[in-house]
Amino acid sequence: MLTGRYFAILIMATLGSLRASTPPAPDFNLRPLTEPQMQGAVFLDALSVPSPGEIFSALNKVCRPNWATLVTPATAPVTTERSQLALVVGVLAANGYVAVEAQDGQQVKNVGREMMIVAKSLGVSQSLLGRGNSLMEFADNNDWEALSDELEATENEVKNTMVDQKDHDLVTLTSAAAWIRGLEIATRIVLSSDSLLGKEELRQPELARRLAAQLNAIPDRMRRGLLVPAVRQTLESTASLLDDPETNPEALRKRFSKIHDDCSAVVKLILNTPAPTATPSLSPFASPSSSTKPGTMTNPSKP
Repeated sequence: MLTGRYFAILIMATLGSLRASTPPAPDFNLRPLTEPQMQGAVFLDALSVPSPGEIFSALNKVCRPNWATLVTPATAPVTTERSQLALVVGVLAANGYVAVEAQDGQQVKNVGREMMIVAKSLGVSQSLLGRGNSLMEFADNNDWEALSDELEATENEVKNTMVDQKDHDLVTLTSAAAWIRGLEIATRIVLSSDSLLGKEELRQPELARRLAAQLNAIPDRMRRGLLVPAVRQTLESTASLLDDPETNPEALRKRFSKIHDDCSAVVKLILNTPAPTATPSLSPFASPSSSTKPGTMTNPSKP
């Protein structure tokens, strides 16, 4: 995969969007970072998160996963919440990497279509039309290496457009969700082995801790509700479990099972369509706190 190349392109595109200016003379007095500088630092830090494809490639070197059994169809939820949509992009990207490993062209197409739906909701679909067509073409031709590269480029194209729209925090959410979904799949692979083959490839507690810290730093408006806090809590719990020095095989299996279950639960939450909020119909004679049963009229003349 051409991970480094696409990350480099994305970084250059981001830096190129900054206003050109003559570099000032060196100033060795330390000053606090400005808000745009902090956002840029968080964004560039998010780029260092290994893609699910990199994790899967590492597992391929130490074991032989049955990728076909790991393909999981997923449909994007119906929502206008941008935080959830950004998380969905990450989950779908991870699903696409599994489909490529399984050489399942139809599932790659399905993932591509779902990503286009989400991209449209995020307002970034126009720049992805060419990517979507390329995914379909490569899938039809069974060109798996090109598909893997194009899938990563598609994910990064979404992130790049988020940056252009000043949505740096959405990039963090996408990176976190992709890593969590990748970890869910990877722990399932490790747990399928009696000797937990591949477990060392998953020991990245500092990465989980860093992602959790980044999510804790995004604006309050994006952390309302249950979803983003649940993702952050899963990352914090995962970091602690991966950091545990206990090497007893039984204890290790329990920890990886816990990580898998936690990641699976939060991925389901990400893909869940929020239930519509019902608006209660109030009687003109009843207060909102009234306990009057349906179909019973209150007498306004009585206290």
